[in-house]
Amino acid sequence: AIGRGANGIVCHATDEESGKQVAVKKIEGVFEHLTITRRTLRELRILRHLQHENLMQVKNILITGTKNDFKDIYMVSELMETDMSSVLKSGQPLSDGHFKLFLYQILRGIKYMHSARVIHRDLKPRNLLVNSNCDLKICDFGLARVKFSTQEWLNPMTEYVCTRWFRAPEVLCSWTDYSASIDMWSIGCIFAEMHTCQPLFPGTNTQDQLHLVICLLGSPQGDE
Repeated sequence: AIGRGANGIVCHATDEESGKQVAVKKIEGVFEHLTITRRTLRELRILRHLQHENLMQVKNILITGTKNDFKDIYMVSELMETDMSSVLKSGQPLSDGHFKLFLYQILRGIKYMHSARVIHRDLKPRNLLVNSNCDLKICDFGLARVKFSTQEWLNPMTEYVCTRWFRAPEVLCSWTDYSASIDMWSIGCIFAEMHTCQPLFPGTNTQDQLHLVICLLGSPQGDE
């Protein structure tokens, strides 16, 4: 085991056909809750279409049992050594060159996603996988959404997205028609955390989160 997420566990394994090292994410009880089912389907469908070197790639999808009675899904993907959260907590000194390279790769992957009208909605250090050679890949697309431009496909966006510390003000204020710019807010918070190894806005609740933002950036103007 190398990690645990909201819906399952991630293990390090060897692909016996190719001999390569891979990561296997077990998503348990896919049909127990509609929310888990939707997130799993959304993540798999989005990842099947997005192919970019700064986004996690799904190599294979395995189910246990028959098509009509399976309960768990195993998602096989590339193996990365660690994540940005672990790097920041380790106290390992990072240079300006590291900051630039990591930020460049994050922005590169997000530009590709946003050009496909996909909003990640859960960017945080834990969802940025890195290797010792400084390769970076964005992962965990369970909360990602496609922002359709045609009116018939428009749905109100849910406010319960993204870990609170990385939520943009419009999401904190329950605005349901936000755009891809909420990902850029999260990236700004991550970039600040890279420099200080401390979260920029560690709010204890939604009101406290807004208070921390306003204390640092000032009160918004009337038009805002």
